[in-house]
Amino acid sequence: MDVDTAERAKANAVGPQVHIINLRHRGRSVVAIVALLLVVALGYSLLANPNINWDAVGYYFTEESILRGALMTIQLTVLAMLVGLVLGLIFAIMRMSENPVLNGIANAYIWFFRGTPQLVQLIFWFNLAFLFPRIGIGSYTVDTNTVMTPFVAALIGLSLNEGAYMAEIVRAGILGVDPGQRQAATAMGMTPTQIMLRITLPQAMRLIIPPTGNQAIAMLKVTSLVSVISARELLTSAQIIYAKNFLIIELLIVASFWYLIITTVATVGQHYLEKWFDPESGRNGRGRSAKRSRLTQISRGLKKSTAPTGKA
Repeated sequence: MDVDTAERAKANAVGPQVHIINLRHRGRSVVAIVALLLVVALGYSLLANPNINWDAVGYYFTEESILRGALMTIQLTVLAMLVGLVLGLIFAIMRMSENPVLNGIANAYIWFFRGTPQLVQLIFWFNLAFLFPRIGIGSYTVDTNTVMTPFVAALIGLSLNEGAYMAEIVRAGILGVDPGQRQAATAMGMTPTQIMLRITLPQAMRLIIPPTGNQAIAMLKVTSLVSVISARELLTSAQIIYAKNFLIIELLIVASFWYLIITTVATVGQHYLEKWFDPESGRNGRGRSAKRSRLTQISRGLKKSTAPTGKA
């Protein structure tokens, strides 16, 4: 057998060569080019617009009152989310309780605060003195207006409203955990508190974190509502300045830049939190995954032991 015959035999054994031609998406390319041109045109129209004083934007971006307003916005967002998360956890557990009183209170709380506008709640707390001129415990009372400052009223209004939404998010996360995990943990002798803290919540966090991150970003922007009760957050600080110099667009651009920066940081933090609680990533994830695997094996054993045998 000569060399050419051997090569042909080898080629026939391998099979015919197939040339792969990638599918062309001409429509997708056209849409991308049009979108890019629109973005460039919009950016150029803003940068070259003679009605926007970009020097003023750069100056007020780091102006002291703007920085203080941005700091208050961050404080309100973080504190309201922390309080809302604690309230959400409490009322989620209450709503899942078999106790009708606790269940009814949780349902009423969620129904009321999700059913009334957040702006109305903020105004109500700021004007609480009209309903209770003095508040306190027993004989010790103080003037309500002294306690209910714009910051305190904003924090209470934002936190209570957020707690109602977080209760449903936490409840959905807990319900998303396989019930067999709790049954297996009970078989291992864990108490209900241990099961909730060490088994259910760590696994539910994978489902809770993404919507909670969205709520935090929404909260960041909702803090602008507190301008109606004179709390000097970011938007209020910008409004106070442009009420004096009439640089309305410039100050709104400054506020928007700060909102975008804070939102970007929050988004990055959410990404790393999701990776931290992902059972398939990182050292802690492997530990949680191993524990979950053991519980899964136990739960499967429980299901097999309780399954009907089919014998009469």
